[in-house]
Amino acid sequence: MTHTVLVTGVSRHIGARVASVLAADPGIDRVIGVDTVPPPSLSRDGGVPLGRTEFVRVDLRSPDIAQVIAAADIDTVVHMSLLSAPSRSGGRALMKEHNVIGTMQLLGACQRSATVRRVVVRSTTAVYGSSPHDPAVFTEDTEPGEPPGHGYAKDACEVEGYVRGFARRRLDVTVSMLRFANFMGPGVDSPLTRYFTQPVLPTVLGFDPRLQFVHEDDAVEVLRRMAMEDHPGTFNVAGDGVLLLSQCARRAGLPSLPVPSSAFRFMGGLARGAGLVGFSPEQLRLMRYGRVVDTARLAAALGWRPKFSTASAYEDFVRARDLAGGLPSAMLDLFSQAVEQAVRR
Repeated sequence: MTHTVLVTGVSRHIGARVASVLAADPGIDRVIGVDTVPPPSLSRDGGVPLGRTEFVRVDLRSPDIAQVIAAADIDTVVHMSLLSAPSRSGGRALMKEHNVIGTMQLLGACQRSATVRRVVVRSTTAVYGSSPHDPAVFTEDTEPGEPPGHGYAKDACEVEGYVRGFARRRLDVTVSMLRFANFMGPGVDSPLTRYFTQPVLPTVLGFDPRLQFVHEDDAVEVLRRMAMEDHPGTFNVAGDGVLLLSQCARRAGLPSLPVPSSAFRFMGGLARGAGLVGFSPEQLRLMRYGRVVDTARLAAALGWRPKFSTASAYEDFVRARDLAGGLPSAMLDLFSQAVEQAVRR
């Protein structure tokens, strides 16, 4: 039975949606949402209505999270508070502290708790990396061809290691680890969705990677089920099928600009400096080699299939963002300058 749920990361879109859907379940007594800043629904910016979710401002890196768990007799923890990109103010070091140290503190609090019986952790398929040595499809037991060595993917690998250690120490707790493909949908704001909202898509010359997405509605449903039921283990979560990057560009009606990999990296740095979109090293590799995962284990455990395929999830995102349109001359100048400078190097 699920009585009192703690959801971390409720100031971000998916975390807020998970808290909202759990709070709407009459079988759950309390939902407590924690984050370092209030959710948009509690500020003047609007956002996902949280219903009867109780918000508590807590930094997961502090011992205060243990007090929240103890005071509320939490029995289920849904850990959504992993940052996929550094904030403009905090940078990479703060992102790593939040992801890794914050998870360590949370798991330490769960280990000392006498009431926690279920822990659900959001991870990412980025733990498999992206390399020319990858298999055609990753299962949950496949070792990456080249393990991630930096950024969000490396953080997720470390987080998963701590989660596995916690599961070994607390055999009485059901631990579910969910490796999500890139979230896609009308409300998703991520490095990848920002990439697809550019008026022109730079691509790596000679590469057309296979991509997978999971619609935000399906992601929320999987997290709801895992919070309500016991499904121990590690699960890939993605929409059925794949899309090539070239297909994504065509379906959005966007022009693509194939450039050498050195120019792609340079353009990513230029765009990041201009505050447009950040191309992390792992995203650059994804744009070359792609990544595809198998979701049979999740389907067998839940007896469920996603409502949105990879293609329909992307199409829903495109419709919501109204991406088709002309290319501003300023953006053309920016990308032309980037290509010229990179080629001269």
